[in-house]
Amino acid sequence: MHNDKKKIAVVGLGFVGLPLSMLLLSKGFTVVGIDLDENKIRSLNNGKSYISDISDKSVEESMKSKRFSVSSSYKNVEESDAIIICVPTPLKEEYVPNLVYIEKAAEALKAHLQKGQLVVLESSTFPGTTREILQPLLEESGLEAGKDFHLAYSPERVDPGNVQFSLGDIPKVIGGITSDCQEVACDLYSKIYQTVVPVSSPEIAELTKLLENTYRFINISFINEMAMLCDQMNIDVWEVIAAASTKPYGFAPFYPGPGISGHCIPVDPLYLQFKAKEKGVTSNFIELSTFTNEKIVQYIVERTLEIVGKEPEETSVLLYGLTYKRDIPDVRDSKAVEVMEHLLEKGVNVTYHDPHFERIMINGNVHHSVSLLDKELSESDCVVILTDHSVLPKEQILEKANLIFDTRGVLQGAKGTAKVVELGGGTSFFKR
Repeated sequence: MHNDKKKIAVVGLGFVGLPLSMLLLSKGFTVVGIDLDENKIRSLNNGKSYISDISDKSVEESMKSKRFSVSSSYKNVEESDAIIICVPTPLKEEYVPNLVYIEKAAEALKAHLQKGQLVVLESSTFPGTTREILQPLLEESGLEAGKDFHLAYSPERVDPGNVQFSLGDIPKVIGGITSDCQEVACDLYSKIYQTVVPVSSPEIAELTKLLENTYRFINISFINEMAMLCDQMNIDVWEVIAAASTKPYGFAPFYPGPGISGHCIPVDPLYLQFKAKEKGVTSNFIELSTFTNEKIVQYIVERTLEIVGKEPEETSVLLYGLTYKRDIPDVRDSKAVEVMEHLLEKGVNVTYHDPHFERIMINGNVHHSVSLLDKELSESDCVVILTDHSVLPKEQILEKANLIFDTRGVLQGAKGTAKVVELGGGTSFFKR
């Protein structure tokens, strides 16, 4: 890859591919985006973004620049110098990895692969995917990886909604199939990211992403278990965490919540577990964390009904927030949604408010986000805070609600008349 700006094809224009495309454009590259979702193609061609981190203005300006084009046809990759694959890697039932999107992308790409091109997989996956699955499929083109084209793996590290770290500031880990592949991939990525971290193989790079998210998965699950224990011991886990955080070494704080959600942290460890079992071993930590992550949902449901003290059919609950993390319009694998589903199954009258998600279908029924009016708050038996959006009106909720179950610890220090129960705060009601 020479120093002049190149044409890059980005396969998959979702939460990873579209921000990457914008970053590439900002660095002077020409980008062709490929996605089979015609709604996304139509939206981008109309200058509209479907991702909260990317503004309509950015999309509109990118399309007008003539350096960004989008299509559902893979033929458009033929004139590209590099192809970056950013397709989803979800789970099948029984926690089995689903690589169908990677496989379909490879099948489509092989008919258009050109000599000298660089192909980089960024989708989160288990060690061996690049070498054992992607490489053979691409080589069905008649071209050989490491000889006729370059192949590498570089895990995406996108964090939707994070305004502290821009995408280009996050160090980029890269592992090539061969040393030449590594050199070509590092040359490209050094023009995109401030810091490039070469590793000795694609397998190292693949496992790096899984280790990062498994670390978070285990620790968040552990602190949720601690929260449940603290409730039974009538000890405030939030105060315990604050005290432990004063130690200048050996402790990193994690905080309770309504379960680990989204398409990365609760999924990536299960990709690692799958690969481990394939090798005849297993991770007890991952199994226990998965169990705890399911248990916390049921615990929040039961705790809600316990603190209200009525029969489920006589109980009305208002949920604040359904998205899997703050300030994003994404409910994929959201534990907040699971809480809502379980409450509805028990016969509870459930409404929700989420400023970032206006409509959701559960068991064939459509539920709309209600306005957060004083009447909605006062007429609910309990307001359950599940997502800590930055626009959360703490004072209004504390003044108008009768009872609040705060699963995020966001009301600490706020004042009001409502009774408040915190997840992990002990067994007693208290007033802020």
